[in-house]
Amino acid sequence: MSNEAPNQARVIPLRPQSVRPGNARPVSERPATTPPREPAARQTREPLWRDLVGDVLRRERLAQERTLKDVADAARISMPYLSEVERGRKEASSEVLAAAAHALGLGLGDLLSLAQGELTRHSARSRRAVPGSPYNGMALAA
Repeated sequence: MSNEAPNQARVIPLRPQSVRPGNARPVSERPATTPPREPAARQTREPLWRDLVGDVLRRERLAQERTLKDVADAARISMPYLSEVERGRKEASSEVLAAAAHALGLGLGDLLSLAQGELTRHSARSRRAVPGSPYNGMALAA
């Protein structure tokens, strides 16, 4: 007498299978795991500080027609790390930012001020883009 179980397992799907004729679910119904889409106004988000600083560093370097290697050597930062900072992939310390700024002939305050200006411009654009916002770029004078 053999009590061996068959070598097959029963598979229970975690997600509903695609809709086939005869299934009870209507075709238009979404699976419960799909989040509802947000309105376009909510999808625009403020940029990260590291992205703004990186953009300013790259823009200043390119305006001076300098290579990444040149600036990295002058700042005593590794070239791959400076590249990551410029692309907004690394959150650089204030020492690294100051070294990169000085290598470009800027002070740390200048770099941060330029990044702050970018953030201000982005905030102003996103406020105008939100329908129904009281700050839509219009001003009335009495």
